[in-house]
Amino acid sequence: MTLIGYARVSTADQSTDGQLDALDAAGCERVFTDYASGKLARRPQLDALLDYARPRDVIVITKLDRLGRSLRDLLALVANLDERDVDLKVLDQTIDTTGPAGKLTFAILGAVAEFERDLISERTRDGLAAARARGRKGGRRPVLSPAKITHARKLRDGGEHTMTEIADLVGCSRATLYRVLDAEAPATG
Repeated sequence: MTLIGYARVSTADQSTDGQLDALDAAGCERVFTDYASGKLARRPQLDALLDYARPRDVIVITKLDRLGRSLRDLLALVANLDERDVDLKVLDQTIDTTGPAGKLTFAILGAVAEFERDLISERTRDGLAAARARGRKGGRRPVLSPAKITHARKLRDGGEHTMTEIADLVGCSRATLYRVLDAEAPATG
């Protein structure tokens, strides 16, 4: 039996130190680390870990959400591990799938994690709807004001400037300039 650790953070800016310390203290012989969102299906180091794991090995993680937040994905992963005779140990939630109680606990905690995520999404949607009802619009503020768009259009129509020069003059990228001017173009047909 080999203890194999898995650590994950969402971005390279976040630190894995706490997870790595806990996995080392748990006695993991090897640790795989991903810098990817839990929502992503493709996590290269998780794939490498799954390829590396052999029957009777135990995959060790610090928290359940390190494997992902979708109950369906978590249960599918644990089912895959179970078929391959590989177990899962979650340190912070004291889950150990080597026994039936650990498997039940895993399913319950996975359901709670997904429920929490759904509640957060629902609250976010409700907050955005309330803001729209009050006349506020979410999202990023426009890069160019209507006056700058008009100025950019006049410069473009004048034909004396390149799009790069116009973008520099109005303070945006060429891609933004093209997108804004294309959106402003009257529909034909």
